[in-house]
Amino acid sequence: MNDILHNILLGISIAAPIGPSSLAVIQNGLRRGFLRAFLTGLGVTMADATILLVIFFGLSGFVHLPLFKILIWTLGTFVLLYLGTQSIREALGKIDLETTRVSTTGNPLWVGYLVNISNPIAIVWWAGIFGSLLGASAGNVAKLDALLNSATILVGILCWHTTTSILTHWGKRFLNERTARYILVIAGLALTLFGMRFAYNAINAVLVK
Repeated sequence: MNDILHNILLGISIAAPIGPSSLAVIQNGLRRGFLRAFLTGLGVTMADATILLVIFFGLSGFVHLPLFKILIWTLGTFVLLYLGTQSIREALGKIDLETTRVSTTGNPLWVGYLVNISNPIAIVWWAGIFGSLLGASAGNVAKLDALLNSATILVGILCWHTTTSILTHWGKRFLNERTARYILVIAGLALTLFGMRFAYNAINAVLVK
């Protein structure tokens, strides 16, 4: 039981820092309400689960291949730059904080999934944490046990994103249109900077190769 609680707290601490995934959740919470924010966070968690399963089935060696690194940095660049420019574009338009209407364009589950699955930091982190859990396991402990331990970390990640979704949705009551516009611009610029950082890493990987 202590291990489960420890892993849930670990998941919360992983998700807490502001990064591309958290920004995507916050954006949807402010712009379109709790449901879209929650679905975005669920998509983020599903991407983490996908990475974990890929590593579980023995494909972690791809993480260290130069070509794979270039491809994943490049994918992350396009995803984050697109989301960043979209956030700034929305900030320049009309913002109605009272509506929770779901836009017909863009699936929030898919957005959350794409943001995280294209994040090299998430891929490297899961490769390291799952590897350490396997290393810490005794010889008679199956890999499945390490996988289940890692799954409890996902619970913590989803708990954090759900809490963020609730806070940003209800936080709209204390915001005016100008403040929300500033938040969307800042979030958009932050996502754009993350995208530029990924682009730099992709270029650097090509040069090193």
